[in-house]
Amino acid sequence: MIIKFIDSIKDISPTQWQTLFPDNPFSQHEFLMALEASQCTQSSSGWQPHHLVVIKNDTLIAAMPCFIKTHSYGEYVFDWAWADAYQKHGLNYYPKLVTAIPFTPSTGQRLAINDSITSKIERKLIIQTVSRAIEAELVQIGASSWHCLFPNQALSKEFAELSHTTRIGVQYHWHNKAYTSFDGFLAQLKSRKRKNVRRERQSVLQQGICFKNFEGEQISNELMGQFYRFYHMTYLKRSQRAGYLNLEFFLYLTKHMPDQLMMVCAYKEQQLIASALFFKSSKTLYGRYWGCEHEFDSLHFETCYYQGIEYCIEKNLEHFDPGAQGEHKIARGFEPVKTFSNHCIKHHEFKRAIDEFIDDETAHIDQYINHLVKSSPYKQPSELST
Repeated sequence: MIIKFIDSIKDISPTQWQTLFPDNPFSQHEFLMALEASQCTQSSSGWQPHHLVVIKNDTLIAAMPCFIKTHSYGEYVFDWAWADAYQKHGLNYYPKLVTAIPFTPSTGQRLAINDSITSKIERKLIIQTVSRAIEAELVQIGASSWHCLFPNQALSKEFAELSHTTRIGVQYHWHNKAYTSFDGFLAQLKSRKRKNVRRERQSVLQQGICFKNFEGEQISNELMGQFYRFYHMTYLKRSQRAGYLNLEFFLYLTKHMPDQLMMVCAYKEQQLIASALFFKSSKTLYGRYWGCEHEFDSLHFETCYYQGIEYCIEKNLEHFDPGAQGEHKIARGFEPVKTFSNHCIKHHEFKRAIDEFIDDETAHIDQYINHLVKSSPYKQPSELST
């Protein structure tokens, strides 16, 4: 069993990589290739690819997307305070090694192991060996730490058993409870929340706005270019800086992985005024990027949330991950879910301090999630007949 790090996704066979990451769109070879080909991930952007691969008998049996980071932008698990503390003590926090999908705060496979050719005992051995390889690589590249962002809960637990500290976060996801229509979904909401959703949707219609979905090869380069203009404008309005992703990235997706794309387009007087780009797997819809030319009442909610829910119901998808942040999603039928990250801090004193910080943070997040559950927009069992 050979473990090595590669500095480009091009250095591994797309077919072998896809065998390990068959479904989640963000872990796929083409998505990571899109980031590289568009130069969104390279040393000058602070996202140098440094992927870990495990090879046995010339076959890729495990892989983990990794990047050498020189900043903490585009991660969505915030460690700026840790970096500041290092700096105040005259220590370097960067570079660090990060296992993540760049600019994509979505839970998914972070270490994929080919279960068809490995046993449970071998899987455990691989995880232990990968952990040791990571720790050795931190020394080799002069990194302060390793961070695994948004792994699934099972992998996070396995890393925790190897003393990689677990950090908890929260997002807001929608779950399809065998709904057959949007009205069927609304019927499960409390009266006030149901009325608010209907009011927001009606407001969009009264403004003369209509919608059309485009999938796969229906998403032309021209349409993607229009979407990108909205996306770019929204970033500039919000943060006075360009988005992390460029037009070349989106055009690469249009060409190389169209079957996992869906775009919702909003029109007013036959003019495109807003659009949102979604990704999809066999069971999940992922809302990721959106933009608009002008602000309209409730347009964001309709384009990014309600149209996505309708699509999930129509296509019988089980789950809708609309992106990070946004407690306002709760009132619109989304529910709190825990997210996970794992952290390996080389400096013993800082590890102890960070572990204490995470313990305190976890208690607050658990309280927060309990509060959100109690304020759920869904009817209680005793109210389901109303």
